[in-house]
Parts: sequence; structure tokens; C-alpha cells
Amino acid sequence: MTKYVFLLTASAIPGAALAQDSTEDALAEIIAAQDAGEPADQANYGQPPRGQVEPVPVVDEPAASITVTANGLGTDIRNTGQPVTVIAREEIVSVQGADPTRVLARVPGLTFSRNGGVGGFTGVNLRGAGSEQVLVLVDGVPVADPSAPAGGFDFGSLLTGTASKIDVLRGSNSTIWGSDAIGGVIDISTRADTGFQGSLEAGSRGSVFASALGGVSDDKFYVGLTGSWYATDGFSSAANGVEDDGFTQMATGITAFYDVADNLELSGHLNMSESQLDIDGFPAPFFALADTGETQKTLRYWGDIGLSYYGTDLTLRARYSRADTDRTNRAEDRTVAFESKGQMERADIRGEYRLVGGLTAAFGYDYQRNQYETTFDQFAQADIQGVYAQMGWVMGNHSVHAGARVDDHDYFGSETSFGADASYVLSNGWRVRASVGEGFKAPSLFQLFSDYGNRALEPEQSTSVDIGIETGRRNSGRYFSLTAFRRDSENLIDFVFCTGVAPTPCSPGQFGTYDNVERARSQGIEAEAGINLTSDLRLSGVYSLVDAEDRMTGNELARRPRNFGTFFADWQSQFGLSLGADLRIVGDSFNDAGNFTPIDGYELVDLRASFDFGDNFEVFGRVENVFDTEYETVTGYGTPGTGVFAGVRARM
Repeated sequence: MTKYVFLLTASAIPGAALAQDSTEDALAEIIAAQDAGEPADQANYGQPPRGQVEPVPVVDEPAASITVTANGLGTDIRNTGQPVTVIAREEIVSVQGADPTRVLARVPGLTFSRNGGVGGFTGVNLRGAGSEQVLVLVDGVPVADPSAPAGGFDFGSLLTGTASKIDVLRGSNSTIWGSDAIGGVIDISTRADTGFQGSLEAGSRGSVFASALGGVSDDKFYVGLTGSWYATDGFSSAANGVEDDGFTQMATGITAFYDVADNLELSGHLNMSESQLDIDGFPAPFFALADTGETQKTLRYWGDIGLSYYGTDLTLRARYSRADTDRTNRAEDRTVAFESKGQMERADIRGEYRLVGGLTAAFGYDYQRNQYETTFDQFAQADIQGVYAQMGWVMGNHSVHAGARVDDHDYFGSETSFGADASYVLSNGWRVRASVGEGFKAPSLFQLFSDYGNRALEPEQSTSVDIGIETGRRNSGRYFSLTAFRRDSENLIDFVFCTGVAPTPCSPGQFGTYDNVERARSQGIEAEAGINLTSDLRLSGVYSLVDAEDRMTGNELARRPRNFGTFFADWQSQFGLSLGADLRIVGDSFNDAGNFTPIDGYELVDLRASFDFGDNFEVFGRVENVFDTEYETVTGYGTPGTGVFAGVRARM
């Protein structure tokens, strides 16, 4: 598959990488001042300073983690009752490698399945929700493929070279985000740093991964350039195959912002990438997964243009965004077997008005148009627009939010979503939190308009609740978090055959179609902990118990392991040497909805090391799957054995 990504973004909202960085720095400064017992400058709420901000020193306290997934604007993670995990660039770098699943494995409640190696289709599940029920954003732009059958996002096309932060909210939140936010929201921010940074690594299976970033700035502007290259010979996607299936991806991008006035900001991105994936197919006469010479080429681009206003009491952020995904599959003789084109256009405005006494009113409006066409389906489109309002109160140790949203769709009409959360910090440093949220997912264009389509489909719907307790910060000192959750989903869309169904949802000539026939429930617990055993050694881990059930049949949902977790240790010497180890444990699951084909659980061990030569140069390496464990995440598809990788990184 060749993967092009042309990203054109000019945004002044926190969703844009640079605007987000400057806004988050300002908010972190205010929070640090509050933690230190100093009065925060209220003017900073309205007019956050641009560029890098020197935080107020706070002894033994790391910088505040800022999340955009909880409220769409950016808030201290401690001011929301929703469960959120934020993974910063430093942790992404320490884990090493281009594969994002190595980092995502540290998020509670998150599992994934992959068809083959890096670059193959990769679906991410949150708390048992389907991969198409997770809203994925890059710099605040929805990047799901409108031409995909269920309209989901393929994490196989996302590598870590340009990512600065991964922000994951677990739980339904269509109140803020609209369609697709049933299982949760994942926002990936791209890098926007000054100076120069570069890295190069090579290793097993002929793999090479290089990335670089350079940026300059002054008080009024920033311009940065990023680039990355990944190539691997891979291994056979078919577990019983012998022919390697390779993957390559090239990406380059430019980011810029400019202060039009003291309280008005414009920013932008321009990114491109190219990639190629070899895939295995289902050749005659057995039509079972086996070695073939098929390839898939994908052109993807997304971006936004916008403007932000920072007033004393009012913040407004408006933008236009677009995301395109074009795919071409070729057979062994290089003829085109299948083509698809999906496009999303979106205009939105978000705002927040600060009232009095910690009371705020957040509001927003968005209009989105999805379009698609394929080799077998004519051009079609559907529009959806929504408006929301949320009241919030943050005062001292208390934080409460409640809001509602109304969406209107061309075909299914209106959908209303509610959400609320609360957080309270106890005197001993523990924090209790709780949230309730509703989610919905509009039918995909394929489900509505293809030869199997049904234009009478209703949206999928969910209600999730959770309650948790935690203490400390995720990457510092003593940390513990325990969350119990439950999500009920109904009106889930599934494929049905026309025979034997009364009344039939089928149109004349159809032998099968899509219909709202399924219900599901997912419930369980998520635990996360970390402790510094010494000043140099830290142990951390996440564990999740997720019971995901099809409520129509009583079966387990396919490819949703009941038990899974990641445990990792990091040792930092006083002379520049760092060592790390990761243990991933995944329990048994089933490959199919009927629970006929089991997938055995597995354990994987990775080892990491790095050494700093001064402040500007580092060598690093790792061994993946140390014990060469054989395992599957999708029945019939191969997975990598032991791999050894080494590289260098420079900063100036």
C-alpha cells in the first residue's frame, strides 16, 4: 500500500499543534502558580502568551497535563471527572520505534488488532468498543476514512515520528465531539519545537526509521519543518506464508503561526507523505489467506485553517478543516482491483466565556459533510451539524461540568446527547471522580448508500458511566488510579441477510443489507500504578478487566480480550545510561462474533536502553519480543518474532 498524507493546516485553535502548545504552556503556568500558592494572573486566561513560557517553579511537582479530549478546548487533567491518559513526547521517545501501538499499550482499557506487520490495518478498541466507534483526531481534525465500510480510522497509517502528544479519553463523549465518540476520543498532536532534532534507527527485517524536525521563532511567529522515513522488508502477513510483505512511508511537513494582534492568532501546517504496503489475499481455489503479490496504495491528507481570539473573559476559536483518504488496490498483475475515495469537510467554532467565581460557559457549533465513491459505488454524501453548550464550575478542590448537544443528520434526523462529570480532591491528596456520557455514531456512507445500503438506518447509541479514585501524577512519584466503568450500547448496525427476516429491511434486489439489530454491554475495571523504588528506578503498570458482551447472543465481542495489561520499569543512571523493560500481557479472546475460533492469550517482553553523550547526542537500542513468542491478534495473520534495533538521536 502506498500511503500519501498531504496535511494542510492553518489553525488558531488548541487543536493545531503550535497553537495548542502555546495555550497549554500558558495554562500550565497558571496551574503551577496555583499549586505554589501564588495568585494567577487573570489576564493570562484571556490572553495566553505565545511561544515557550517559563513555568513557575514548583518543588517535586511535574508540569500539569493538559487535555483537549475532555472539553474540546484544553484543561488541566485534574479539573475533569472523565478518565483521561496523556502521553507526552518524552515517553513516546523513550518507548522507541515507529509503531504507535507500542505506546498505546500503556493506556488503560485499550487493545488493538492488526492484519500483519507495521502498516497493516490496525484497529484500536477502547473499553471493548469497536475501532470504528472511537473518534480519532490529529491536531483536532477528524481523520476517519468516510469510504471505509464502517467509517473507522486505520492506525496502521499512523507512525510516531511526527507525534508530540497522545491524548486519550475513555468513555462516551458525543456532548462535546458529536458522532463516533462512543468508546472514547484519541487526539494526536504533531510536533512544533524550535531548534533541530533528528534520529535514525535500523534493525531487524531490514527496517529503517528516520525523523527530523527544525523550527525557528520570535515573539510573533513560528515556522517549523518535519520529515520522516520508514521502510521495512516485513514478514508474511499470512501466518502460513513465506513471502515477506514490506511497507514504506515517507512524510514531510511545515508548521507556522503568526500573531496578527495581541489577542488574535493564525497558524498552519502543510504535510505530505508517501507509503507502500504489500498485502496477502485470498486466492482461488481455496480462498484462504495466503501469499499473494497484491499491493495497496493510499493517499491521505487532512488539515485546517482558522483563527483564535483571546479576550479577557471570552475565548473564540473557529476553523475550516478537511480530510481526504484515497486508496488503490492492485492485483498481482498490477491491474487495479479496487479504488475508493473518501472526503470530510468541516467548519466549526468553539468558545468559552468566563463568568464569575470559577463559573464558565462553553459552547460550540460544527457542520460536517462526508463524501465517498468506490469502484462499485457511485458518489454519495451526507451532512451533519450540531450545537452544544456546557456549564462548568471549578473552585478549589471541586470541579463540575454538565452539558447537552443536538445534532441533525440528512437521513436519520436529530440526535440529542447529554454528559456530566465531577471531581473532588480530598484533604489527603486523593481525588475522586465520576462521569456519565452519551455517545452516538452516524451510519457510514457505505452502510447508507452502497449496494448493501439502508437509508433508513438510525445512529448507534451508547450511555457510559464510570467512577474512579486516584492519587499523584502518572509519571512522577507515587501514583495510583482505579476506575470502574459500564457502557450500554444499542441500535448497533450489523449486516443481515434478506431471507428469513420479517419485516425485511432490504430493498428489491438485495440479498443482504445493514440494519440496527444489535445491543452490547461493556463493563469492568481499569487500574494504573507507579512508584519510584529509588531515585533512579521507577516501576509502573496498567491492568484492565473488560467484559464486552453481545447482549443479543450472550457471546463475547470478537477480538476483545477480557484481561490485559502492560507493566514497565525504567532506570535512569547519574551518568547518562537509561534502561527499560516492558511486559505486555493479553488474555484469551475469540476471532469471530459466534465465538467459534479462539485466539490464545500471550505475553511479550521488550527491553530498551539509551545513553546520552552530553546534552545533544544520544544512542539507543531495543529488543522486541525477547523470547520470540508466537501469537495472533487476528486469526490467520502473522506477527513479528524477535527484533533488534539500534539508533542515534541528535539535538541542537
